[in-house]
Amino acid sequence: MDLSIIIVSYNVKEFLHQAITSIVKACNNISYEIFVVDNASSDGSSELIKKNFPQIRLIENLDNKGFATANNQALKLATGEFVLLINPDTIVQEDTFSVIIDFFKKNPECGMLGCKILNPDGTLQLACRRSFPTPWVALTKIIGLSSLFPKSKLFGKYNLTYLDPEKTYEVEAISGSFMFLRKRVVEEVGMLDESFFMYGEDLDWCYRVGEAGWKIYYLPDTKIIHFKGESSKKSDIDLILQFYRAMNLFVGKHYQKRYFYFPQWFLLTGIWLRASLTFANKFLSRIWPGIVDFVLLNFSMLLGIYVGVYLRFDFFPWQSYLPVMLVYSIVWMGCLISTGSYFSKKFSSLRTIYGVSLGLMINTSLTFFFNQYAFSRAVVLIAGFLNILLLAGWRFNLKILARLDIFPFNHLLGHSLLGRKALIVAPIESGRKIAEKLGENYQTGYDVTGIVLPDEPGKNQETETGIPVLGTVKFLDKFIEQTRAKEVIFSIEQISFDRILEIIHHSKKQNIHFKLIPNSMDVIIGKASVEYIGDLPLVDINYRLNQSENIVIKRAFDVIFSMLAIFITLPEFLFIRIIKNEKIIKRKILTTDLNQVEILEFENQKLSRRQKRIPSLWSVLSGKISLVGSSIVYADKLNADHIDLKPGLTGMAQINKKNPEFLQDKKKYNHFYMKNYSIQLDFEIIIKTLFNI
Repeated sequence: MDLSIIIVSYNVKEFLHQAITSIVKACNNISYEIFVVDNASSDGSSELIKKNFPQIRLIENLDNKGFATANNQALKLATGEFVLLINPDTIVQEDTFSVIIDFFKKNPECGMLGCKILNPDGTLQLACRRSFPTPWVALTKIIGLSSLFPKSKLFGKYNLTYLDPEKTYEVEAISGSFMFLRKRVVEEVGMLDESFFMYGEDLDWCYRVGEAGWKIYYLPDTKIIHFKGESSKKSDIDLILQFYRAMNLFVGKHYQKRYFYFPQWFLLTGIWLRASLTFANKFLSRIWPGIVDFVLLNFSMLLGIYVGVYLRFDFFPWQSYLPVMLVYSIVWMGCLISTGSYFSKKFSSLRTIYGVSLGLMINTSLTFFFNQYAFSRAVVLIAGFLNILLLAGWRFNLKILARLDIFPFNHLLGHSLLGRKALIVAPIESGRKIAEKLGENYQTGYDVTGIVLPDEPGKNQETETGIPVLGTVKFLDKFIEQTRAKEVIFSIEQISFDRILEIIHHSKKQNIHFKLIPNSMDVIIGKASVEYIGDLPLVDINYRLNQSENIVIKRAFDVIFSMLAIFITLPEFLFIRIIKNEKIIKRKILTTDLNQVEILEFENQKLSRRQKRIPSLWSVLSGKISLVGSSIVYADKLNADHIDLKPGLTGMAQINKKNPEFLQDKKKYNHFYMKNYSIQLDFEIIIKTLFNI
């Protein structure tokens, strides 16, 4: 047996599937065996292996035994001349194993080897080549000198950033996500130390391999992608704690005697100082929106007092009322927390408006019950109005900055209402299907801006897909710049993993996330995430819009916002109607069950669609149509389909109208809207419409 491959898996089914697929392709002309040790996954990983890869030797643990113990279970059974420990969230090149085995045969002193590891954005994963945390190396890392002077040999030893990543050289340690070594080395130095539950066992193993006289090499001639290469930045507190405990254990095991002249407590203090900074950074990254809000809440109260109270008195007892201000702010903060403004929707302006409005009602009520301590209701109302403007405003402006690419905020905003601009790298037909799939599921937030071909188009390839075919991957960086795309999605149906890796490696664009979509087109695999994009259900749906309370809410929304829109557009309406002397006409349109109603429009066809329909706001106010609904279909249209949803000036189908292929699925948009109706969804559709006008 040439090679024994060991994968320890825990709840990463989709990643595991793609990793094994790429591994099998890379084992051409190599005799191999694959072990998958499942650490009590609950996502069906074991069932996936049994169904799709019956040749794999599966070890199912009843509980999570940790990385070291699980690998050792398979190492005891491995029979290959070489052994590979590889993470399940990786993809290898088709020549990876043959290139590495050839290197081993030419370099008999080499006992362990790591290859070039890329992050999902194409950048080098620094942990793939590193040094041991000696006192000096640890110090430069802890105080930040390694980051400030990465090209310095004196300060950049932690991740060897001063060395050319395209050259082969001997290193002290490699990443545990990909460790290739001789089986003879394992027999000589022993297996992984099970004292390390997670993290640190790879560093300890490298240390023991070096101590035994074997050399460890970094080989950039082949490469892999590690999708969770930066997952430590997003890890739970427990995982971060595990990492620093592992560093503590490593220092105690190997450096206590070696650096007897150097106080061990100094190293341990540095490790836990670094841990404290990591915790603090993670904590601040979670609470900073709350800090901003708390400051603005108190600023609003102060301004409200100045406007509503201070102008009426020569003296105001500030010190006595500071605790009262704090109470009002705490009430508002509590309401913001209860409406989810600091969790998954931390950048939602609408969710913030909900929280502030709820807090306003509670705080105005306090003025009745605690009159001797409370501010006047005028002060609270002024502060509440300012809170809506300031708290919702900074979130909205943040999204505008992200939309304009002024600051790289997209990774913070997630599935923002402004959309996720994406390019699809696939043959035309596959690209069209993927675009349709993404378009069908509105929740993904994808805005597909073009299809990029993996090869030059053939003579018989169609270009009328409804989405522009921009060209070939040779100009991918140019297309990313033109479309301002933030994500690139590869179809692996007709593109090899080899090709995908090469494209990612040679991309010069930063802050771009590369993702994969398997043949099934049910999931998108990306940086530490899996998104499900299966078909939307069209039967047995409980429509939220049909619930009586939502019918009332939607009608109230239409009345309030149509009145506001009429007021805002009044100058433009008067200019078109009086100065340009344009006529207003009544046009018959089809509504639910193909009934007919009349709506108002300007007659002139040369006006923009938005200008033509300014008078239609009165039709919204009267209830004939809605602000958000199905596409407007005029009564003179032949063979009109059945309409399930009241027509609207905008809607989910309308904002996707630039993709003609999607118009065939208007019913799916309407069904999704009816099933998932909320005021928030109406807000998102209206705002996206305004941005696309």
